[in-house]
Amino acid sequence: MEELAKQVKILKIYAIVLTIIVIACIAAVFKMMHTDGHFNEITAGRINIVEQDGKLRMVISNHENQHPGSYNGKDLPKRDRPAGMIFFNDDGDECGGLVYDGSKKGASMTYSIDQYKNDQIMQVQYAQDKEASGLNRSYGLKLWDRDDRFPTGRLIDYVDSLKNLKDTGAYNAGIKKVRAEGWLGRERLFVGKDSDGEVGLFLRDDKGTPRLKIYINKQNQPVIATLDDKGKVIATR
Repeated sequence: MEELAKQVKILKIYAIVLTIIVIACIAAVFKMMHTDGHFNEITAGRINIVEQDGKLRMVISNHENQHPGSYNGKDLPKRDRPAGMIFFNDDGDECGGLVYDGSKKGASMTYSIDQYKNDQIMQVQYAQDKEASGLNRSYGLKLWDRDDRFPTGRLIDYVDSLKNLKDTGAYNAGIKKVRAEGWLGRERLFVGKDSDGEVGLFLRDDKGTPRLKIYINKQNQPVIATLDDKGKVIATR
């Protein structure tokens, strides 16, 4: 009986100590919070912002846990994406984001706005890569045209069909066709500093061919260049 009494006493002490620890932990959590219930600081690999019904509206994530994007409310296959924020519209589709990365090899930060059911049509972007000849750097505002005949869903289905062929030659030919027909969009405008060190306004036609450049070159000379439908300079001043 004495032994049983000792064990009961030990269990009581253990229960009291455990209760004190739990209360201390709860107190510490509440100490981290404002009176309105918001945390002063949160450390996390990823945060999902959702509506009351659970619909995803924004993901804030590190590199490892970044959302792959979604189309027609379904997540795309897992892929490598930089850390940052990804936005989702009322249909559950990705509609833009702010992503960034950086190392000795290269760095970038991009804010993208996507066309509905398609890819980006506007981007503020900084990018640089380290090459043998030095740094290749550009930054500025870009605009694209996207053809409604080739929405993201159709492009995904087409690329998947190419992969299923398991033929590298056929895949490369198919991707070349996609690019030639403008399925990936046509760049129309760039305002900023390009990789040649030119700072200015660069305009393209609806086929993506450069047609007008108004810029300051690396010799600090102002240039206005007009180009033909092949992208060849026909007049400068």
